[in-house]
Amino acid sequence: QVQLVESGGGLVQAGGSLRLSCAASGRTFSSYTMGWFRQAPGKEREFVAAISWSVSSTYYADSVKGRFTISRDNAKNTVYLLMNSLKPEDTAVYYCAARRDISITVWLTRYDYWGQGTQVTVSS
Repeated sequence: QVQLVESGGGLVQAGGSLRLSCAASGRTFSSYTMGWFRQAPGKEREFVAAISWSVSSTYYADSVKGRFTISRDNAKNTVYLLMNSLKPEDTAVYYCAARRDISITVWLTRYDYWGQGTQVTVSS
């Protein structure tokens, strides 16, 4: 069992930056693929970024590529999402997810554990 707790959300102006953190419990964190998803009001939850257990592979949605960076520190059981050049359309609840598999996927149904989410609001 893995428990995920996100933090770092808040209100920021367009063009600003935020860094989200996701702290995971469990001794096998380093073997999980980790992902970030987001859900805006009235919209479906969508993939943002993912990182493999070995940190050798990352993958991003086109909408955030070049602006967001996913990273992880296996010694701290934590995954991060650094968000730069934020836009109002990035406003959403951001969720951290863990997958018991070494391969990266964008499909949310393939992730086994989810955090409770953290709100990110970008004002224009």
